[in-house]
Amino acid sequence: MRKVEVRAGEAEEGAVVDAARTGDESAFAELAERYRPELQVHCYRMLGSFEDSEDLVQETFLRAWRGREGYQGRATFRAWLYRIATNACLDFIDRRPVARQTAAGGRSGGMPAVAVPWLQPYPDRLLDSIASNQDTPDTAVVAKETIELAFLAAIQHLPPRQRVVLILRDVLGWSARETASLLEASVASVNSALQRARPTLRNHIPERRLEWAPSEEPSEHERAVLQRYMAAIEHADDVALAELLSEDARASQQPGAGGYEGLEPACVEGREAIIAAWAPALHGPHAVEFRFVPTRANRQPAAASYIRAPGDSAYRAFALSVLRVEDGGVAELATFASDLFPAFDLPTTL
Repeated sequence: MRKVEVRAGEAEEGAVVDAARTGDESAFAELAERYRPELQVHCYRMLGSFEDSEDLVQETFLRAWRGREGYQGRATFRAWLYRIATNACLDFIDRRPVARQTAAGGRSGGMPAVAVPWLQPYPDRLLDSIASNQDTPDTAVVAKETIELAFLAAIQHLPPRQRVVLILRDVLGWSARETASLLEASVASVNSALQRARPTLRNHIPERRLEWAPSEEPSEHERAVLQRYMAAIEHADDVALAELLSEDARASQQPGAGGYEGLEPACVEGREAIIAAWAPALHGPHAVEFRFVPTRANRQPAAASYIRAPGDSAYRAFALSVLRVEDGGVAELATFASDLFPAFDLPTTL
């Protein structure tokens, strides 16, 4: 098969149509791969799971290749892929048990992120590849206020089609007409879905997070707080922890974090309660030694923890904690299992 040279801009549609009609798989794949990072983030927002988002991007490309003759260049190649990815995610959600199609209800003002059992953190190193790509048409794809865990958890409470509409309209900035075209729906139904989605989102997101200022770069302050947090745990320093945690701080743990399985996520609220809950691991006969590796997830500071039990020679992967920093302290810690360490380029032992 002849090689189709891939070009950006006005030549893109012609190249894709040509590749589709002639069956040039390498050219088609090269064009599709350009959009893999942002399509995975789109699937991640839809599903809340990093691992599922990887699978659904692969499903998107498989569907696109099989249906390549259906692309005639009337829409951009990017929009065509978004349509396929969105439908693949909706099909995936339909196959979930009903309990997993949307997160359970709860109090307003923000539930812990880990209260959504399938929610997983997303490595910043992958988000950075989008932000640094000058060909990416939409910097909103990785904007902090729509990729933080609190936002991801909140939109999981929306019915799937409302979730799609809110993501396309309020996150990516698509017009009502473009969104209606992708969903093969009317503009009126899209506008109606958005009007229903916004109040639900506000009801499930922490009030102060409604005032986010867009930001992609970690601040020096966040890095300093993260270092203080890791040092306090490593040195089992309750005083340092008390100075670092907000009075109404919240620490939550997803089932499976640290190797502990359970039916419900654990959540501890309040500075004193958190320190008391962590005391057995930091002090006394059953204490373990902690070591940390700093990282970032969802545009937030994160700490990969490793523990060394008495008599062990190595520090072994324990959990990944994502910090929400406010007013000079840690307002929330969401802790997840260490399964995703490879996605963060983290070792399993130290």
